[in-house]
Amino acid sequence: MSTMSVEDWVERLGGPDGPSQYRRYAVSSVGFLSVSEIGLWTVWSVRSDAAAPVLATVAVLGVVHAGVQLLLWRAALHHYLAVGSRPYLLVVAYTALTAAMAALGCVLLSSGRIQDGDLTAYLVWLLMFYAGPPALALRLGAGAALVGAVSVASVAGSVVAGLTGGNLGLLIGATVVMVPFMATASMASGWGVRLVEELAAARETQARLAVAEERLRFGRDLHDVLGRNLAVVALKSELAAQLARRGRPEAVEHMEEVQRIARESQREIRSVVRGYRTADLHTELAGARSVLEAAGIDCRIEYGPAARLPSDVQSALGWVVREGTTNVLRHAQGASNCTLSLRTAGPAEALLVMENDGAPEEPPGAGTGLSGLKERLAGLGGTLNTEQHPGGHFRLTARVPWEDGE
Repeated sequence: MSTMSVEDWVERLGGPDGPSQYRRYAVSSVGFLSVSEIGLWTVWSVRSDAAAPVLATVAVLGVVHAGVQLLLWRAALHHYLAVGSRPYLLVVAYTALTAAMAALGCVLLSSGRIQDGDLTAYLVWLLMFYAGPPALALRLGAGAALVGAVSVASVAGSVVAGLTGGNLGLLIGATVVMVPFMATASMASGWGVRLVEELAAARETQARLAVAEERLRFGRDLHDVLGRNLAVVALKSELAAQLARRGRPEAVEHMEEVQRIARESQREIRSVVRGYRTADLHTELAGARSVLEAAGIDCRIEYGPAARLPSDVQSALGWVVREGTTNVLRHAQGASNCTLSLRTAGPAEALLVMENDGAPEEPPGAGTGLSGLKERLAGLGGTLNTEQHPGGHFRLTARVPWEDGE
């Protein structure tokens, strides 16, 4: 069974504006309930044979009850979304008004001003509309207890007022069915609104994390691209400056090499900005040999299974070669030789080992290059280890799992 992402849920809810649309839908629904209550009291007044003063009183109380209900709905939703406190005062006022209307109906029946059927419809509608807001505004246990107590008291009052027979059975049956239904539907509506709000918040958080991750990726790529090239530029320009002071014509060749590397760096930066650049393993190995030998460091390379590696593994190991070469040029000032060996370690692991001499006895402080390499390899299930040995010997080891297609 597949799981839906946050984006899938947002699309189901109508796109980026879906959460606000669903919130408006929920608010419109409770507003519709309040209007419906006014409509039902109007129907009750038309169908009842009660006197005009009674009908007018019920109509006024019904409108007030619907208005207070709407206010309580709004406050309950706000609390459910954690943007407001529990509306205890509104719950008390709404409950007192409901109890007063129920008592009025029972008094009207006992005094003979309305018929049994009028009281049945009166109480069913009253209790049905009452059940929703308190169930949403209060804790589950407290809301259920309050709604249940008001419902039982109203039915008991109708019995005391003289309601019997089929009308009493209808009142009890409708109360047992409709009151829990309305309370449950109200809590479900509030839960749905809160869920959509949380999904929207999760989507915003996910977007911010994606931006942060892309910034880290860009910074890592920029470091990997420029690190080695800048180290070579510094080395070549320093050598050219020394040759120029001696009047040697070779200084021109070194400066032309600096110019070439600078132009290459410009192209690579543009590629990084576009997000399309990957490190080619063969190119990086050849480039490592070129720049190391240009710096007077003997470089030996064993390609091993390079051609059989998947492209993502080649790209990751290419970054290792680039960063390792940069570190040799930057930190191993007395280096005279460097060895790069690519081979398989077991049937399903590529192993790249880069060794050089001339490393400082005290390792330099931790930078971002090796950390970025570890992140790259971790994405493929690989690891990166460094070893510092006496005599200035340094070893960089990268392991990446892969499947040999042969």
